[in-house]
Amino acid sequence: MYKDELEKLIQEFGNFTQLKLENIPDIDLYMDQVTTLIEEKLGHLKRTEGESTLTKTMINNYTKSGILMPPKKKKYSKQHIILIVLTYYLKQILSIGDIQKLFSPIVTSIIKGEDRREELNSVYKSFLEIEKSEIESFIKNFEHKIGLENILKIEGNDEKTVFEDKFQLEGEKDIVDLILVVIMLIVKANMEKRMAEKIIDKFFTK
Repeated sequence: MYKDELEKLIQEFGNFTQLKLENIPDIDLYMDQVTTLIEEKLGHLKRTEGESTLTKTMINNYTKSGILMPPKKKKYSKQHIILIVLTYYLKQILSIGDIQKLFSPIVTSIIKGEDRREELNSVYKSFLEIEKSEIESFIKNFEHKIGLENILKIEGNDEKTVFEDKFQLEGEKDIVDLILVVIMLIVKANMEKRMAEKIIDKFFTK
């Protein structure tokens, strides 16, 4: 029963859309225009309809935290929008402080007047390619990586599961399987998060 529902959920990942670099305006935008753009392009990533993808308060906080350069005459450039999109993804895992450290070398040099557009564009294009590749790989290998068929199998026994004796009802076993799927996903995400934090601490912390 749960496999069908999981398959439907995983297929939703295949319907993702990206904010391509060429679809980010080259002209500077006011804050309202920025929030509207992000909502239109990334709104599908929200967990619930009541969530906000980006608010004016968030933008102000990103600027105060050093993630963004201060706007010029209350307008935000293409570089701002690239950093905002990257921050949206990164903040799902990393703290605002870690994101600031990560972006600090580029943001600091831009504030000093250096032109880092080419580098930021390159980072953003690579990000889009990585996202597309990782999503496709995740969809393709989900059952294999998470082991939906074998998730509770005891080593050397193809018929019996760890919880078979305790959970005889199919509904109860479904819940146990789903709990373990969630746990395995979180364990993987946690390990990757810890590695990302170690890289930031090693190379981006002064």
